Amino acid sequence: MAERIAKRSDKDTRLEVIKMIISSQEIGTQDELLRELDKAGFPSTQATLSRDLHQLRIAKGHSDTGAYVYMLPEQRRYQRVSDTHITVQKMNRLGTLSVKFSGNMAVLRTPPGHAAHVAYDIDNAQIPEVLGTVAGDDTVFMVLDEQTDRPTLLNQLNAIGE
Repeated sequence: MAERIAKRSDKDTRLEVIKMIISSQEIGTQDELLRELDKAGFPSTQATLSRDLHQLRIAKGHSDTGAYVYMLPEQRRYQRVSDTHITVQKMNRLGTLSVKFSGNMAVLRTPPGHAAHVAYDIDNAQIPEVLGTVAGDDTVFMVLDEQTDRPTLLNQLNAIGE
C-alpha cells in the first residue's frame, strides 16, 4: 500500500512537471519533452509519456511563433471576434478558413494539419449547440442541435479562449 501511494505521488509530481515544462517552453516532440523531463529529474519512457499527455489532454497546436508545439488544454489559440460577420482575415487568426452550414451541420475548413486542434478546442469549449465534431486534416464536421442560431454559434466559436 505504501508503495502505491509513493508511486501515485511520483506520477502526480511528474504530471505537474510536464505541465510546467510545456507552459514555459516551446516543446514540439516527445523526444524533446523526454529530455526536459530527464533534466528535471523525472526520467520516463515514451509509452509513459504518451499516457501522461493523453491524461493531461495535451494537444499540439501552433504557437505565436508558428511552431507546432504541445499545448495545455487551457491554452487557446483563438482570438475573439466581436461581430458575427467573419472576414477571411479574422477566420485565419482562428485557424479556420471558412464555415458553411447545411441544416443542422457545419463544415469548417482549416489550413492543412489544423483541423484536429480546432475540433479539440471546440469540444473543450462545451458549446451546448454543438453535439459533436469530427476532424480530418483540413476539415472539421460539426453536428449541431436542430434549433441552433447560426450567428449565435459563430459568436460562441469566436469567444473560445477569451
